[in-house]
Amino acid sequence: MSLSCYTKSTRPFEGQKPGTSGLRKAVKVFQLENYTENFVQCILSAMGGALTGCTLVVGGDGRYFGKKAVDIIIKMCAANGVRKVLVGQNGILSTPCVSCMIRKYKTAVGIVLTASHNPGGPDADFGIKFNISNGGPAPDAVTNKIYELSKNIVEYRISPDVRCDISLIGKREFVVDSRPFTVEVIDSVEDYVEYMKEIFDFGIIKDILHGSKGKPLKVLINAMHGVTGPYVRRIFLEELKATPDSVVNIEPLEDFGGHHPDPNLTYAADLVQALKGGDYGFGAAFDGDGDRNMILGHKAFFVTPSDSVAVIADNTDCIPYFKKNGVKGLARSMPTGCAIDRVGEKKGMEVFEVPTGWKYFGNLMDAGRLSICGEESFGTGSDHIREKDGIWAVLAWLSILAVRNMSVEQVLLSHWGTYGRNFFTRYDYENCESAPCNEMMTALDAMSGDASMVGKKLSHGDKSYTIAKIDNFEYKDPIDGAVAKKQGVRILMSDGSRVVFRLSGTGSSGATVRMYIESYESDSSTFTKDAQEVLKPLVEIALKLSKLGDYTGRQKPTVIT
Repeated sequence: MSLSCYTKSTRPFEGQKPGTSGLRKAVKVFQLENYTENFVQCILSAMGGALTGCTLVVGGDGRYFGKKAVDIIIKMCAANGVRKVLVGQNGILSTPCVSCMIRKYKTAVGIVLTASHNPGGPDADFGIKFNISNGGPAPDAVTNKIYELSKNIVEYRISPDVRCDISLIGKREFVVDSRPFTVEVIDSVEDYVEYMKEIFDFGIIKDILHGSKGKPLKVLINAMHGVTGPYVRRIFLEELKATPDSVVNIEPLEDFGGHHPDPNLTYAADLVQALKGGDYGFGAAFDGDGDRNMILGHKAFFVTPSDSVAVIADNTDCIPYFKKNGVKGLARSMPTGCAIDRVGEKKGMEVFEVPTGWKYFGNLMDAGRLSICGEESFGTGSDHIREKDGIWAVLAWLSILAVRNMSVEQVLLSHWGTYGRNFFTRYDYENCESAPCNEMMTALDAMSGDASMVGKKLSHGDKSYTIAKIDNFEYKDPIDGAVAKKQGVRILMSDGSRVVFRLSGTGSSGATVRMYIESYESDSSTFTKDAQEVLKPLVEIALKLSKLGDYTGRQKPTVIT
């Protein structure tokens, strides 16, 4: 029996403009009548002729409203000509896994249901992101098209009688308006785990965990009740045979256990405290959808994301994937510390500086000019997929520790001994009033056009800096020529130090101001100093110059990393 499709009348909602990683709003907004349906229809309509007969991957981080959204998407795909939908069991698929599956099944695109590191639950956040056929987030041209469609939508298509129990693995065949339509519920982790076993030598990682060549490395992996829980269980407990006490919080929860699933020193404080005790030599945490990671060493020795990607780039000989495929180039987001630039310079590789947002790395990877990249926002990855990948980063670090036979701290000290240290910190001011924050950015932008600022000396205590350049970062994609403007105000100092200000596009409400501070030191006597101590003079100068406290009404940031 053929199931019917229906066209439902609707009206546009304001503000359905995707940010750097999709549309993020409060759950209660997505629950408004037709709100989710509108946005999903705009995604499907933006695909145009490519929609008919395609395969679409759907999954998310398990947060509240995810299962309902999966049901809506399946019904709307059936009515819009999609041939097949691949769904993770119970709607669970990490963002890296979605990218992996899109690339594996070639004809696929994906919808990822996540608000990443934002809190979950009925009174928290939800998000929808569209990934294109290369496995990466939709580029600006596509998200702009989705937004334009959202402003004028008057109807959406749905087949309400398509029903599928996503808790059961298997295929469900339907006929919808005389067209075949398949929903296949798959094991949430299988494709991804098999791929990781191709990329890394699980044998040497297992050896270091079990002490086959010395003292076992005791690890603590914290999934923060996000989507990585099943992946951590399969990889660390089943494949690598780590002891059960090596992993915590591996059950995905709709509200992430009431915590903020952001792997940083503030929101992963329980991991930091556990590592400070000295029982563990390695610790890691992941965010809600599994694309971000934090790396800690013995006694909670913190590896900044900027250093993490630089270390991986410098140790590719420890990872089979790179030994087989080579390393074509390196990249970082503009606010990210410049440690990876120094690696690229020494190795004679191209190093790209792109705007914040993983989608900007995709073209470079597809063109064969980029292999390893990272963002200071705890995102690290490579061209194995087109998303940042938390578990990949942890496996890369464990591979390096195993091959080098060194601790996390020893690896960093060795790295700094070769390249010097880029001290780096980020101050986040979350959920601020939007209007004054926009005023602040306008005032900072105006400084870029003020010639008198160049050469100006700024001091705090006995430390002085001289402004070499102020600009609002603009990026021209070297592959397709697309231009992204006003990506953050940079204040560049004559000694290589930097201050960057951005309004983040990953919040669900209000404005999040991010201030990034970086200073380079080649003197080895400074390498073990606390970053906050080293950077304090530049932090105070930046706060005074920007009047950030006045504009935000905040005397302290929400998070310091």
